Amino acid sequence: MLPNFSPREAGAAWKAGWEAKVQAPFARFRQTFEGGDIVLPGGAPILLKPRRKALLTEPGLDPCLGRIGQLEVRLATTKSEIRRAQRLRFGVFYEEMSAVPTGFAALKRRDIDAYDAVCDHLLVIDHAATEAKPFRKPRPKVVGTYRLLRQARAEAHFGFYSAGEYDLAPLIERHPDKRFLELGRSCVLKPYRTKRTVELLWHGIWAYVLHHRIDAMLGCASLEGTDPDRLALPLSFLHHHARAPEAWRARALPERYVPMDRLAREAVDPKAALASLPPLMKGYLRVGATFGDGAVIDRQFGTTDVFVVLPVSAIAARYIGHFGAGADRHAA
Repeated sequence: MLPNFSPREAGAAWKAGWEAKVQAPFARFRQTFEGGDIVLPGGAPILLKPRRKALLTEPGLDPCLGRIGQLEVRLATTKSEIRRAQRLRFGVFYEEMSAVPTGFAALKRRDIDAYDAVCDHLLVIDHAATEAKPFRKPRPKVVGTYRLLRQARAEAHFGFYSAGEYDLAPLIERHPDKRFLELGRSCVLKPYRTKRTVELLWHGIWAYVLHHRIDAMLGCASLEGTDPDRLALPLSFLHHHARAPEAWRARALPERYVPMDRLAREAVDPKAALASLPPLMKGYLRVGATFGDGAVIDRQFGTTDVFVVLPVSAIAARYIGHFGAGADRHAA
């Protein structure tokens, strides 16, 4: 038989139960803490350290590498920042462009591979724009990224990413005293594809190159599309007018090799060819980069890739002054 409580009596009973069963245990638990440590009855205190996010960058290099107005270029210092770069890459590569995600990438909505764990990640952050999520403070928006892989790390893990498309061994063997840096997975959110964002990315790369005493940069750049005949003009231009010297040239793997000289040299209109190149590739050309032997079709990303190499010694002095650490407009 149920007790016949009045509303007031029911409220008092509920309050008494709450105090006895909920508040009292919490009060006893709080009493075991002294200054953030747990003190067990009759025992020594158990020291509790505050939880900190593990920093990913190495000591000696300030993660903040430069700034123009509200845009900052910096190295990712936490796994959370790397995940934000992966989300940006997913949005650009898979949602805006024609890349086909793996099941895991589609599930996570992030562009992920094993190299992310061994690379440094360069970010461009817009402090005037924020990303808001439920139960989380708004954060400045990540609008651009580059992935950086030093030779020592590559050799200690999986090798260079671009070795899956190009034979890099002869190039590296010809320069045993050089330190190589691979640039990859570059992307910028569409509204930010401006000269200012590119300047910041190059400034960040240059600061990184100086700190780690890099001698040469390499990697793959992409033309959108997988039909080399439709890309005959830019491919032929790169082959005839921007081919790397033999000492710095890498050749596409035999099973993936696609000829680049699809048009004769005299049939190439350099002005039209330059206009057909993506901004990133034009930027590489301006600072002194040259290109490898043979293109590679990347079906997953819907692109035709070419090999890029840039010895630091080949960078024109005016660009070092423009993007270098002494450029006042990039002061952090």
